[in-house]
Amino acid sequence: MMNDDKFDNQSTQRTVRPQEMQRERVLEREEQPMQMQQLRMQQQAGGKTCPFCGAVNDPEAMFCAQCGQPISKAACPFCGAEVDPDSDYCETCHHYIRKDVCSFCGAHLSGNEAYCPECGSPRGGVVCPTCHTLNEFSFCKRCGTALTEEAKMMVKELQLNPDYQDLMEIVKDYAKLENALPYSSERDIVREQMNNKLRERVLTLLAKDEGVENPVIPKIESKRMTKEELEEQKVAKARMLSAILDRLAVPATPSPAKARNYAMASKPVGVRLAWVCNFKHALHSSPCGCAKPQLGGKWVVLGSNSNAEIKDDK
Repeated sequence: MMNDDKFDNQSTQRTVRPQEMQRERVLEREEQPMQMQQLRMQQQAGGKTCPFCGAVNDPEAMFCAQCGQPISKAACPFCGAEVDPDSDYCETCHHYIRKDVCSFCGAHLSGNEAYCPECGSPRGGVVCPTCHTLNEFSFCKRCGTALTEEAKMMVKELQLNPDYQDLMEIVKDYAKLENALPYSSERDIVREQMNNKLRERVLTLLAKDEGVENPVIPKIESKRMTKEELEEQKVAKARMLSAILDRLAVPATPSPAKARNYAMASKPVGVRLAWVCNFKHALHSSPCGCAKPQLGGKWVVLGSNSNAEIKDDK
């Protein structure tokens, strides 16, 4: 009898225990949505959720403590426009807005210095000696002149870069094509041929008057071309320029000042360019007009006939 009772008890336990476990699982599933809802309510009441990683931060936090991304907006002290907390420039009113960072070299400031203790630049800006524009950065935002010693040294270093040397050679060729005057019609080609024949005849007669029986008149090769030929050459040169500008693109860097300085130092003179930032993928006349150049960007060729809209042109 005892063996039979023991067997019955074990059989009952095996039957009841799975039922209890199933009831527990059901209760857990029912409780989970309630717990998640309570957790969300707690998060909304006591913290700020990061849209990038979902972490909960303090209500007054500007950056996520988990991933470092900005989770709040700040206001421009000059115009009140909304700006990202890690921006150092307001694209609305075109003012530098950081008081604790030198706009010329990126050094830390206490906020009261008249001159940067690192690079010696005045907090009020530098007037460009070439175009007389007041600037808050190391390069003139209008003409590109290097204004600080660090900027001048960076230009000299880049001039030794093989990519930059190739870039300047192509820029010279592209500038010539931009200024070239193509044939407007077949009549232009015929007129030029007639002028060349007239030139050869006059020079031959002058040489014979001087006693030269069979003068050799050097021919002049015309560099003019049709509009179609000119456009093809410009497109080819623009592609070569773009390839080198891609290699000289500004990578992401912690310092906005360093990013601006490198970009301005690598800008070639003699061709119309625009700066495409990685922040908003907008066209700027230079990185001086971008709020977050530290995210990187590059120069792109616009050409003289481009109608592309540049964001910070006034």
